[in-house]
Amino acid sequence: TTITCSAFAFAALKDTGEVVTWGRADDGGDSSAVADSLAARVTSVTAKPSAFAALKDGGMVVTWGDRCFGGDSCAVRDRLAVGVTSVTCNVCAFAALKDNGEVVTWGPATSGGDSSAVAHRLAAGVVSITGNGEAFAALKDTGEVVTWGSELGGGD
Repeated sequence: TTITCSAFAFAALKDTGEVVTWGRADDGGDSSAVADSLAARVTSVTAKPSAFAALKDGGMVVTWGDRCFGGDSCAVRDRLAVGVTSVTCNVCAFAALKDNGEVVTWGPATSGGDSSAVAHRLAAGVVSITGNGEAFAALKDTGEVVTWGSELGGGD
C-alpha cells in the first residue's frame, strides 16, 4: 500500500489495486463519483494540492478533486482512456505521457492545462515530463525540450 496526499486529502493505493480516499471532499477526499473506477486495477496515484489522478493498468486515467484544478478531465477523457504510461503534475494542472510519446494535458489553461500552442511538438517523441509551480517541460527523444504553461514559471 502507498499513500499520496493533496493539500487536505489522502489517497491510499491498496495492494489489491483499489484506491481509498479521505479528507476534505473538495480537495479529493471524496472520490465517490469515480469509486467504481477506483475499485481495482489502479497502479499509481499522482496528487497535486487539490486533485488526484489514478493510472490504471492498460493506461486509463481517472481523476477527482477540485474540478477547476485538474480534478475534472472530461475534456480529454477519450485521450486518457488507454495507453497512458505516466502522469505528472504541477501545482495546478496535470500532464499524461502516452505510450506513443504523445502528451495530454488538463487543468487551468494558464498553468499548463492547455498545451494547444505546442501540441504539434507534443504529438509524438516525448520521453519524459516534469512540472514546477505553473509550467511543464517535456524532453523529446531528439533532445529537444518543449515548455508550456505560465511564462513566469518558464512555460514560454
